[in-house]
Amino acid sequence: MAFQSRKYFDHQKLLKEVEALGFSRARAARALHCSGNANLEDAINWIIDHENDADIDEMPLIVANIEIESQPEIESLQPEIESPQPDNTTKEVEKKAQEIRDRVHQRKEEEKKGEKELERDREKERIRVGRELLEAKRISEENERKRYLATKKAEKQEEKRAREKVRRKIEADKVERRRQLGLPLENPTTVNSSNPTVQEKKNPLLVMTITKAEHMSECLRSLRRNYKGEDARVRRAFQTLLIYVGNVIKNPNEEKYRKIRLGNPLFQERVGSLKGGTEFLELCGFEKTEGADFLYLPSDKVDMAQLNSAASIISSALTNPFFGLLSV
Repeated sequence: MAFQSRKYFDHQKLLKEVEALGFSRARAARALHCSGNANLEDAINWIIDHENDADIDEMPLIVANIEIESQPEIESLQPEIESPQPDNTTKEVEKKAQEIRDRVHQRKEEEKKGEKELERDREKERIRVGRELLEAKRISEENERKRYLATKKAEKQEEKRAREKVRRKIEADKVERRRQLGLPLENPTTVNSSNPTVQEKKNPLLVMTITKAEHMSECLRSLRRNYKGEDARVRRAFQTLLIYVGNVIKNPNEEKYRKIRLGNPLFQERVGSLKGGTEFLELCGFEKTEGADFLYLPSDKVDMAQLNSAASIISSALTNPFFGLLSV
């Protein structure tokens, strides 16, 4: 009984010592209980390790077996509790507790510093990714602008050819009407001498250099003339050609977009069976493989400028109502 009473009063003494370090009674009691009521140092170490626990300031609930001791035994122990004298051990514990607090504070500061550095690195990465996205967007918009300008240029040239054809037809009709009315025909020599500049511009195709783009345009015009009256079939062929060319422009490194099986029923129905369809793809750089089973565009022969020009010509053929009216 005396041993239990002394143990009880020892616990009370430890509790007061922990409270003297500035901790609440509930926190001090929980620390002593969870650390086994061993000593002041273990209790303080427990508080430091569990200072972020949600229930650290809740009084622990424990089952206590309390026995009432005789008054003399209590009185004999009372002086030890009421007037605890600080000893060297308590001072050392306080000093160590302060050192532990300092280390914990330093560790938290280092963690905060590490988090700040990590956040800076993340911000730098976000800025880098943002710049790359902006640059990719700028390049995409620039390519789109170039394709638009090329398309408009092709449309203007086609409209010019169409107007020239209409003008020549009007002149031919005028000559025919004069002939039917018995009026004298104009002297071609006089016309040539009076307006030599106009005569030179009358047929510019005779003096201009036929480029690959012209070959492509003429190939599509020929396709439209060969299938006159089948506008839906021709339009579907143009759309399919634009898909093939567009896929290579978007994915130049993907071999599956640079390889077309000639025996594919869908390809034969839309392009292969039309005179001029396969020829247009060959003008874009596609080559027939051995055995003529595939049309293949080698990676080292991918010409983006040529493919963009081809896409512009196809777009013009799809949108320009005058496309294919000029016959040569």
